[in-house]
Amino acid sequence: MSMPNLAAGVLAILAFTPLHSVASSDRSHGLQGTASYYGGKFHGRKTASGERFNQEGLTAAHKTLPLGTKVRVTNLRNGETVEVKINDRGPYHGGRIIDLSKGAARELRMLGAGTAKVKVEVVAKKDQAKTEVVASKDDDV
Repeated sequence: MSMPNLAAGVLAILAFTPLHSVASSDRSHGLQGTASYYGGKFHGRKTASGERFNQEGLTAAHKTLPLGTKVRVTNLRNGETVEVKINDRGPYHGGRIIDLSKGAARELRMLGAGTAKVKVEVVAKKDQAKTEVVASKDDDV
């Protein structure tokens, strides 16, 4: 096969390859792995976003998603879901993809086990969430 034909073939394959199968910086869209939760000694401390951590809130820590991003987390064992806001960085324990607040872990019914296999999907990026809030305030006027 000639070089131009090979290059055309590679380009054709890439053109029809779904974006989620190509490595990207937003790998958490539909990412599956292990979630853990935190609370207790962190309750009341400042998070990476500057907010005070509320262990009963619906928040989470993620290593790379922008702070303020909303994600849907699904417990793959029981199908329970919860939407949380990324307001902290972590997890720092190997093999974990997200660290949930105790309140979010309770919604997923994973408190007893401490960890769960989950799917994490981005619901709204930080800027989208702000736009929705502004639009709803304007609608009430």
